[in-house]
Amino acid sequence: MSRPRLIIAAGKEKALQRRHPWIFSGAVKRIEGSPKNGDLVDVCATDGTWLAAGHYQDDTIICKVLSFKTPNIDEGFFAQRISQAVDYRRRMGFFDNEHCNVFRLVNGEGDFLPGLICDFYAGVLVMQAHSEGMHRLLPMFATIFAKCFGERLLSVFDKSSATLSSGEQTDGYIYGIEPDEWEIVEDDNRLYINFFEGQKTGFFVDQRENRHLVGTLSRGRNVLNCFGYTGGFSLGALRGGASYVETVDISRKAIDLCNRNVSLNFGNDAPHKGVVADVLQYLDSIDDSFDIIILDPPAFAKNHRNLQQGLKGYRNINTKAMQKIKSGGLLFTFSCSQAVSRDDFQTMAFSSAAMAHRDVRIVRNLPHAVDHPVSIYHPEGEYLKGLLLQVV
Repeated sequence: MSRPRLIIAAGKEKALQRRHPWIFSGAVKRIEGSPKNGDLVDVCATDGTWLAAGHYQDDTIICKVLSFKTPNIDEGFFAQRISQAVDYRRRMGFFDNEHCNVFRLVNGEGDFLPGLICDFYAGVLVMQAHSEGMHRLLPMFATIFAKCFGERLLSVFDKSSATLSSGEQTDGYIYGIEPDEWEIVEDDNRLYINFFEGQKTGFFVDQRENRHLVGTLSRGRNVLNCFGYTGGFSLGALRGGASYVETVDISRKAIDLCNRNVSLNFGNDAPHKGVVADVLQYLDSIDDSFDIIILDPPAFAKNHRNLQQGLKGYRNINTKAMQKIKSGGLLFTFSCSQAVSRDDFQTMAFSSAAMAHRDVRIVRNLPHAVDHPVSIYHPEGEYLKGLLLQVV
C-alpha cells in the first residue's frame, strides 16, 4: 500500500534541495491521503518526483525528513543509522572511559534521526522522542540497542512526556531493570540521577566539557553557580580546588540532590552551600566576593515568537552578574534556546556589559560537547551558546 504524500508547492523545493530536515506546512501545496501524526509520508514535487520521506506531524513543522536517498524506511534503515551513531561515540572515546560513563548516544538531526534523543547513563539508556513518529518506534529502538550493547545495556527509559504535545505519554522503563535512582561518573565526579524527576533526560549532558573547564580555572577561587540544578558545575569547581562554592536554584529538590552529590564526592564538610532562591533576586543580595559566576538558565526563548522577551531575560541576569562579580572575575554565561542565535547571544552580552558599566572581554566561545554533533544542513541544532567573559 502506498504511503500518503506531501506535494511541495512549486518553488518551495529549495530547502529540501539543501537537505534541511524540516518541512514547514507553508511549503506544502496539498496532502494526498489522510496521514495521522507519526505516519511515514513521501514528499514529492508537483510533477510527482520523489524528494524525501519522513514523519508527518499536524503542526507548523509538518514533516521531519528521515531520508533524502531512499523511500525504504524500515528496521534495517534505523539499525544502520543507530550503528553509525554508536560508532561515532566509540571513535570519540566515550566507551570504556573510567572517568566518564554518561554521554549522548543519539542527537536528533545531528545523527540524522530527527526527533530522537538518546543519552547513555552507565548502562541505562534514556530515550526522548520529540515527534510522535519516533515515539511509536521506541520499542523497536530498544531492541536495536539491546543487540548493539548486549549485557552492557541494563535498562531503557522512555522520558517523552514533556516533549510530545498530546500529553498522553507517561515516563517509565520499557526494558530491563527499573531503578528509582542511578549513579553515574562524569569527570571523576559521582552524581545521583533521578530519571523520573530530572530535567531533560535526567542531567544536562551537553555541558560536560564546559564543566571541566570551570574546574581547571577554579583553584583557590570563590565560585557562584546560578541555576545550578543538581550541581554539575559546582562539582567541577570543587574538584578543581575552589575555595568556596555556592549553588543557587529555585527548586528545593534540585538543591537537595546537589547537596547529596557534593557530600558523595567531598564529604559533609565541603566548602559548599546550596541555596534555594530566585537567581535574579539572589544576585541583588550578594557583594563582589565571587571570582567566578556561572549562568546556565533554562531556555528563556522557547521559540522566535518570544525571542525578544527571552533576550531581555538573559540581559537582566547577565547585567546583574557583571555588576556583582569581582574585578577580573570570569563569567560563564549560556543560552540553551534554539531560537537565540550566536550573534543574538553575543549582542546580548555586549548590551549587558554596557548597562553594567564594566569593561568586558571575550575569552572564548563555549559550544556543547562533541557527543552532540550538528548536521551541516541543520544549523538550528547548535542550540547551546556559551561565552567565557572576563569582567575587569
